[in-house]
Amino acid sequence: MVTYQDAATAPLKNTGQIRLYDETGFEGMRRACQLTARCLDELVPMVEPGVTTETLDRFIFEFGMDHEAIPATLNYRGYTKSSCTSINHVVCHGIPDRKPLREGDIVNIDVTYILDGWHGDSSRMYPVGQIKRAAERLLEVTHESLMRGIAAIRPGARTGAIGAAIQTYAEGERCSVVRDFCGHGVGLLFHDAPNILHYGSPNEGVELKPGMIFTVEPMINLGRPHVKVLSDGWTAVTRDRSLSAQYEHSIGVTETGCEIFTLSPAELDRPGLRD
Repeated sequence: MVTYQDAATAPLKNTGQIRLYDETGFEGMRRACQLTARCLDELVPMVEPGVTTETLDRFIFEFGMDHEAIPATLNYRGYTKSSCTSINHVVCHGIPDRKPLREGDIVNIDVTYILDGWHGDSSRMYPVGQIKRAAERLLEVTHESLMRGIAAIRPGARTGAIGAAIQTYAEGERCSVVRDFCGHGVGLLFHDAPNILHYGSPNEGVELKPGMIFTVEPMINLGRPHVKVLSDGWTAVTRDRSLSAQYEHSIGVTETGCEIFTLSPAELDRPGLRD
C-alpha cells in the first residue's frame, strides 16, 4: 500500500513512501530548477555541427561550479560525466565524448544540478543545424506529449492519467512510447518515489496530492518502443535504430493543478522548433 510522508521529517533516503513538500521545498526546487533551465538556455547557441558533447559537458560542469551547484550525475553510481547527451537513436543516458556532432543530428541534453540540497532535473532536444522533417516532427510530437502529460496533473487524479495522456497522443501520431524508463520523484533526492510511467490508464497508479514533486520525461520513438542497453552499462538505444526523442520537466503538484519548475526563462523549451 502506498503511503505519504511529510518531507520535512522523512529520512534522506528512498523508503518507497511519497514525500509531500511544503512551500519551503517548492522554493528550493524553484531555485535549483531555474539554474538548470538557465544552463539549458545557454547551450542553445553552442549546439552546432562540429562541437563535441564532451565540450558541452565541460560547459555544464563549469556553469554549475560558477553557481555553487554540483551536477548530480557526476560520480553517480560510477558515472563520470556532468550530463547525459543522447544522439539520434540513443534513447537516454548517452555518455558525452569527443565525437563531433554532425549536421542533421538531434541530441537530448539532460542536466540535473544540486543546489543547496535540491535537485533540478530537466532535459531538452536540440537540433544540430538543419534536420530532416521526420526528425523535426518527432521533436514536435515528443514535446507535445510531455505537455499533455503535464496538463493531466491535478490533485485527486492518478499518475496513470499522465501516462494515458502521453500514450494516447504519441500513438495517435504513429509514434511509440518507451516503456523501459520512467519519470520519478525528485527533490531532496535525485530519484525517489513515485515512478511516473508514460503509458497506461487514467485509473491506474497512485493518487496525486499537493506537495508531490516528480519528473515527467517521455521518451518517444519514430519506430518501435523496444530498447537495449549497450555494453557500457548506461547508453540505451532503440533496437530498430529508429530516432528517439525526450523532453523533461520537474513538476510540483499544487492545490489547483501543478507548477513546472524547469520552464525556460528565455522561452527556449523547444530549441529550433517553430511555434
